[in-house]
Amino acid sequence: MAGSKLDPIDRKILAELQSDGRMTNVELAKRVGISAPPCLRRMRTLEESGYIRGYHAQVDSRELGFEVQVFAMVGLESQAEADLSAFERKCRDWPLVRECHMLNGEVDFVLKCVAPDLATFHSFLMSDLTAAENVASVKTSLVIRSAKEEPGVPFEVLEERLSKSA
Repeated sequence: MAGSKLDPIDRKILAELQSDGRMTNVELAKRVGISAPPCLRRMRTLEESGYIRGYHAQVDSRELGFEVQVFAMVGLESQAEADLSAFERKCRDWPLVRECHMLNGEVDFVLKCVAPDLATFHSFLMSDLTAAENVASVKTSLVIRSAKEEPGVPFEVLEERLSKSA
């Protein structure tokens, strides 16, 4: 189901929860302009339908001692579906890999990795990533600083697009 199949209240619920997933149902209902019981029903339906996949705290990795953030561009020897899926499974098992995205273009995957220090990342790079079956090449870029880390989607863009098509 595309975002346009949700009604404005459902989209507002999603936008509010994306902004603050810790608010109570009563506060959420107040913000979206409905009473608490139907708000809770709608929220549960959004969860069951897969629009809401979870609730997470946004932690500061550097404050927790993960000083190194690296993007790794990975090229595989084979792009057969079985090989792509095998690599994705392996990425899910590596704790330092926080995101894994398959790409179209010069590289097959980009991985967002975190580590407490360069030695830990280097060990992962040499022992796990470059040594993994089917990995042909790995290019890494160390993050110096981040100017923006915005989770979720820009609901204002969706609402603008929907208002133009209505």
